[in-house]
Amino acid sequence: MTVAVLTLAHGRHDHLRGQVAGLAAGERVPDLHVVAAIDDPQIEAVVRGAWGDVTLPEVVVVDVPTSPDGLPLAAARNAAASAAVARGADRLVFLDVDCIPGPGTVATYARELGAPHTRESASPAVLCGDVAYLPALPPGQAGWTAPDDLTRLADVAQHRPDRVRLEPGARRAEPDLRQFWSLSFALTAEDYGVTGGFCEDYVGYGGEDTDFAQVVGERGGSLTWVGGATAYHQHHESHAPPVQHLEAVVRNAGIFADRWGWWPMEGWLEAFRERGLAAPDAAGRWRVTG
Repeated sequence: MTVAVLTLAHGRHDHLRGQVAGLAAGERVPDLHVVAAIDDPQIEAVVRGAWGDVTLPEVVVVDVPTSPDGLPLAAARNAAASAAVARGADRLVFLDVDCIPGPGTVATYARELGAPHTRESASPAVLCGDVAYLPALPPGQAGWTAPDDLTRLADVAQHRPDRVRLEPGARRAEPDLRQFWSLSFALTAEDYGVTGGFCEDYVGYGGEDTDFAQVVGERGGSLTWVGGATAYHQHHESHAPPVQHLEAVVRNAGIFADRWGWWPMEGWLEAFRERGLAAPDAAGRWRVTG
């Protein structure tokens, strides 16, 4: 097998270094690390410097131009997947740049993708691991790259109580495709081809991962949680709702509604309405108002 880890990066250089440190310390080092650098010429030096002089993985950096409407996350994921498949990858592990894989993350995904129960699952078969959240870095700590820091991840990270968390070796089918989250997931290159990849109509934050899950369901596929593939999300500033992404969320929600007949991200849209930032028009279509 040839296993590729795919990530997107625009800034967040310290987070990328943390991800590389986790990959290097894992039970199974990937054969390829493909980074889609979105309008960030420094990524090449950052990722190669983080890996240093190693024989594995092969590091591939794909340059993706940005868009006036925001970061083309869907297009960047597709570009990373295409680069991996072109180099012979048959198992694709997607990790957001904020995510540090646990010791068994890549090994678990690689093993489970080749296991009989996955091959017998409805195709395209998508596997998801749980995500735990790291606190802000303590004073004097630049990132999660030192071996001692990596060994503490499980002790200091917090799991969300509303998300699935399984013991290593356990599996659970997920019938609600809206639970899919693109922070950490894996599938075979063949199944990625069946999906057609992410819809590139989505630009900027929100909606493209929910759309991808709907495509998986439409094509008869399945979503399964697997234990032992924990990823650790590095802390960064965030807003709830994501007001900094107001225009992208509303625009992408409309694209999704046109494709699937219902509105995603309802909680965010309602929160925007409460703040006077967005509202549905007379036809029921959400618009930015503030």
